[in-house]
Amino acid sequence: MQDSAFFELSAYHLAYAAIGGGIILAYWLPRFFSGREPAASALLILAGLVSLPLIPGFAEGLNPKEDPALWETISELAVIVSLFGTGLRIDNLSDYARWRPTIRLLAVVMPLTILAVALLGWQIAGMTFAGAVLLGAVLSPTDPVLAGDVQVGPPTEGGEHPVRFALTTEAGLNDGLAFPFVYLGLILAAEGFAPAGDLLDWFLRDVMYRIAVGALAGAALGWLLGRVLFVLPRGNILADTGAGVVALAGVLFCYGATELIEGYGFIGVFVAGLVLRRTEAEHQFHGQLHNFNEAIEHALTALLLVMIGAAFPVLWGYLDWPAILIGMVLVFGIRPATGYVALLGCGLCQRERLAVAFYGVRGIGSVYYLAYAAGHIEFRDEGALWATVAFTILLSTLVHGLSAGVIVDWVTRARRAPPAG
Repeated sequence: MQDSAFFELSAYHLAYAAIGGGIILAYWLPRFFSGREPAASALLILAGLVSLPLIPGFAEGLNPKEDPALWETISELAVIVSLFGTGLRIDNLSDYARWRPTIRLLAVVMPLTILAVALLGWQIAGMTFAGAVLLGAVLSPTDPVLAGDVQVGPPTEGGEHPVRFALTTEAGLNDGLAFPFVYLGLILAAEGFAPAGDLLDWFLRDVMYRIAVGALAGAALGWLLGRVLFVLPRGNILADTGAGVVALAGVLFCYGATELIEGYGFIGVFVAGLVLRRTEAEHQFHGQLHNFNEAIEHALTALLLVMIGAAFPVLWGYLDWPAILIGMVLVFGIRPATGYVALLGCGLCQRERLAVAFYGVRGIGSVYYLAYAAGHIEFRDEGALWATVAFTILLSTLVHGLSAGVIVDWVTRARRAPPAG
């Protein structure tokens, strides 16, 4: 007897088809208008928003409020891979003057962003103090995953313009540097507005110790990975095989080992990429490793962006005008204003300061931090937090993703190279 359910539609397989078809369309359609892949970011979110909610129960299954662990795991892996690749991209570390814009962005713009967004969340959105601090923390880092079009090129390519260098190094470091403020939000949620001695413990442990250990562990493990790939055994080095999966395994080892000794693994993998890049700097394996790393990064990012779009229907009820206002003020006001002022006197001309100040892309790092916090403690404002973060990412992919390539290319071409000699 024939199975009457032979052509029965399975929601599970429909989801696979919708995800795959949405990703293909998001990367294919922009080719009719532009050759720039970052234009696909917003389309990936829209693909998830339009197609996946039509599958029964699928949107509810991706509710970040109900299952933050799923979001934490996928976004964590995407950020790890991206941060290592970001460190690997940088050919020229050069002198202190080259790092001055990055230092200003990290030491001035990032804390001001946390403060401004937290105040908006507290005063305008009516969040608890702990929820507002957490919102400021998760929206403060720029994203290494979605900002590829404004970063420096692949290894050994050279020509690292100051604008691209500043945006690349900022994205590489501020994901890890946002973690102390996420922990601060968790402390405030657990202990209340006056956590007394916990603030000192927070500063010594979560700021001083974990940042220092993350940087030192990343440097040591990056050096060790360089020896494994390029030095030992003599005459039969592993890099000659082109086995990028071994280097990826080294990235995972670096992240896990750094976290085990209570350092920030995000800082560790970025520094490991920087240090590894100094080993046999002209070897072709750096380029192969970058390509391998980038393929994994793009796959994970595409999946996450489709998931964000699919989750929007369950977040509609929390997406009110304060959430929209916070996202718009951050993208069009806070970041550009603080960035432009902080970069005065850094050796950048006006158009370069404007470009660096404006293109603070928000993305997958914010998803990870919020999922991490939600998995550790229950926030009263969790729905509003997810809605605000999701809207801000959508806005950033639209505004930054569709314009960054053209504008940053124009800005970087405007500075002529010095004459030979």
